[in-house]
Amino acid sequence: MTTTSEDVGLGRFHRPKDGDDFPGLVLVHDVWGPSEHSRALALDWAREGFGVLEIDLYRERDDVAIEDVGAWIRGLSDPAVLADLEAGAGWLAEESSGCRGRRVGITGVCMGGTFTLLAACLSDRFAAAAPFYGMLSYDEGLLGEAGGRDRARKPFSPIEAAERLRCPTLASFGREDGFVPEAHVDALEAGFAKSGTRFEIDRYEGAGHAFLNRTRPEAYSEAASAAAWSRVVPFMRDALGPGAA
Repeated sequence: MTTTSEDVGLGRFHRPKDGDDFPGLVLVHDVWGPSEHSRALALDWAREGFGVLEIDLYRERDDVAIEDVGAWIRGLSDPAVLADLEAGAGWLAEESSGCRGRRVGITGVCMGGTFTLLAACLSDRFAAAAPFYGMLSYDEGLLGEAGGRDRARKPFSPIEAAERLRCPTLASFGREDGFVPEAHVDALEAGFAKSGTRFEIDRYEGAGHAFLNRTRPEAYSEAASAAAWSRVVPFMRDALGPGAA
């Protein structure tokens, strides 16, 4: 399927070239911002028949110089990011060419996976979520902070928010992910199970962090990527289709 792309206020919009009625999808980039990787993922989704907003969370910043990934993410305001993602969903459903009146889902990788999880749990704007290897704890690992976190910027980690899951979610993790321990995925699953909302968690053997990223040969896993893609595309089609509940 051929696609077309255009710059819009919130980022870049990708859609099938033909037709004018598509489910909408907000795609959230990793910590490095919009990139060849996020663009390729957005185009992949567009070729599958989705209208995709590749949102740029840094579009109003002129100070993007990331030296410490953990410190950078800890410094972002989750409430502000979630408001941005909701604005993206609103733009797709109300203003975009092709997705007006349609359900909107959300997907993201790495940091974008973390924000996808938080949106699925804390926002009512999304009809489905497909996070990839988002970091889950604000108390341990890369996002843990000596002396405790700033609760204004980081009120809930994905693990803490999991019981509030509000939309069908298919989350994908690699079992060899050095940033996302299996114990954290177990805790996320336990929280989701209390929510009463439909969810699935896929764990891919032999795959580490960033297994979907074709621009990083040392991290990319063709097998895990193909398997995950074969799962998330029909999941999103079912959740965002005209007959979805």
